[in-house]
Amino acid sequence: MASEERGPARPGAAPLDAGLLSPVRAGTEAEAATGDTAYLAAMLDAEAALARAQARLGIIPADAAAAIGAAADAGRFDAADLARRARGSGNPVVPLVADLRALAGPAGRHVHRGATSQDIADTGAMLVAARTRRVVLAHLDRALDALAGLAARYRDTPMPARTLGRQALPTTFGAKAANWLLGCQEARGRLAALPLPVQLGGPAGTLDAFGDRAFDLVAAFAEETGLDRPVLPWHTRRTPVAELASALALTAGALGKIATDVWLLSQSEVGEVAEPAGEGRGGSSSMPHKRNPAMSALIRSAALQVPAQAQVVLAALAAPHERPAGEWHAEWQPLRESLRLTGGAAETAAELLGGLEVSPALMRADLDDLLDVLGDDPGTGAAAALVDRALDAYRRSRV
Repeated sequence: MASEERGPARPGAAPLDAGLLSPVRAGTEAEAATGDTAYLAAMLDAEAALARAQARLGIIPADAAAAIGAAADAGRFDAADLARRARGSGNPVVPLVADLRALAGPAGRHVHRGATSQDIADTGAMLVAARTRRVVLAHLDRALDALAGLAARYRDTPMPARTLGRQALPTTFGAKAANWLLGCQEARGRLAALPLPVQLGGPAGTLDAFGDRAFDLVAAFAEETGLDRPVLPWHTRRTPVAELASALALTAGALGKIATDVWLLSQSEVGEVAEPAGEGRGGSSSMPHKRNPAMSALIRSAALQVPAQAQVVLAALAAPHERPAGEWHAEWQPLRESLRLTGGAAETAAELLGGLEVSPALMRADLDDLLDVLGDDPGTGAAAALVDRALDAYRRSRV
């Protein structure tokens, strides 16, 4: 099985960071796919895939690759110990390789042949990204299906459009949902289309250890991991990571737009929509009569954080020469936060939209108040046709 196809690793029973201060991703699939155990497993998968690729080309013996693969079991490694030892080396790959060599026995001398720490860490990060992206896309698909249903169901349901927070002219709730739909669809398309390449350049990015088999090895390594094949090593050309962070920020923002509208439309004075009701949802510690828009708040929290995380990744593009001194290291946690916050927001949004309560009667009442001011009813313009266009675009994108 290609390494990219493996399911997300599950964190231990008592992780150091359980998401107490980040409930939007606590207990979600994205959290499991981005924990320390998941990153450890991904780096070990990268080492095993490199060994298999080298065995395919006769660079190392096939039995050595098999032994390395057997030793590359995350359950045999201590992530906390590796993290502490990484303080001495600057990255966790150095102690990981030492432990893997010891576990592989006689095959240990073939571990990490010709690679550098960044090759394994970057490939591991891309494996985590690929696995988490599958989770995010699955939840986005659920949200998109719910949005398409809302747009179709309320295609002709009139309500006030609001500009600068004030009632403006009539529109339909279907048109509002259609805009949500298109925003999420656009974000999904960009995220899904991103190449996620392996990293293999060797100590100075020149593939010097592999001679005339270098490019064949990169291709084989990509095949073994299920990741994309890069044109060149990208040790200090960080486009893949920057594009991923940007796409995650766009996705979180599209979800945040929906959450913002739901929050405002669910205010006591408006009440045109409400979040799904259920045990433990929307409760207040001091005011039991309140039904807070907790899901919208969590999604908005992610939408506000992910662009800030992406900013760090984008700043790290200015990396020096052939190996970054801090820029690469600065990417690690912001990228992980972006992945798990976006994944948590997508999972929460799918739940929110799947059970969103809509009140056409209150929409009509608010619109009647607006029409009293306008005098004449100007109608909803091309709102219904806009819904049809959005739904048609969505259906074509799903073929």
